Amino acid sequence: RASRQVAHTLQMSFFHLAVLLAAVLAGATASVVGFGIGSLLTPLLAARFGASIAVAAVTLPHALATAVRCWRLRGSIDRRVLTRFGLLSAAGALGGALLYTRLGPSTLTGILGGLLILTSLAQLSGWSRRWQPRGALVSVFGLVSGFFGGVAGNQGGLRAAALTTFRLSPPGFVATATATGLLVDLARTPIYLWSTGPDLVPLAWPIGLASLGVLIGTLLGERLLLGLSPRRFGHIVGVAIGLLGVWLISVAA
Repeated sequence: RASRQVAHTLQMSFFHLAVLLAAVLAGATASVVGFGIGSLLTPLLAARFGASIAVAAVTLPHALATAVRCWRLRGSIDRRVLTRFGLLSAAGALGGALLYTRLGPSTLTGILGGLLILTSLAQLSGWSRRWQPRGALVSVFGLVSGFFGGVAGNQGGLRAAALTTFRLSPPGFVATATATGLLVDLARTPIYLWSTGPDLVPLAWPIGLASLGVLIGTLLGERLLLGLSPRRFGHIVGVAIGLLGVWLISVAA
């Protein structure tokens, strides 16, 4: 019995260390490309606690890191894009969050993965730089990206994919994506907490470690972001979106 207890303690210690390291990487990634916290942390927590609880748990460190990053990059936010795109994304997230416990996320995850791969190809080929959304398409992109964020807790890649067409500078891109993400968090987090609040209490320790990790990663990633040229930044975002798309399809399969 004592040996089983020791083994369990070691297992939990390794898991908590993995959460901290993954959170640092996630925070740094989000500072560079504007997304990544939910994409990296959700599967790690889902493997132990289940997908529904993981989606809600990751929202808390995600909201914290997003708020800090938004404040630090506030001077680079494109308010025109935020008004046209971000508010609609928040509305989509609200609707998605209301449905997230009722819909099967695997189908939506697979569709999202396919969309991200197509977007990655458009970004890396240069096609997205020659096209800019107008009119109703802006509304559609905002609503759809927010909806996926509400349903599956994973909308950063689709949001980034949509924002690549607005030809923002690297700091402007990340700042505007972050501000949009903060609006999404404000819309969905209360619903997640209301639906799963008591189930999150036993996860206080991993949630706290994840919050600490993403804050450390956020500060580390900012240094890299400021040194990137727009062209190189676009390639990095394109590759990141494509890898996320492949991963989401593999998860949904």
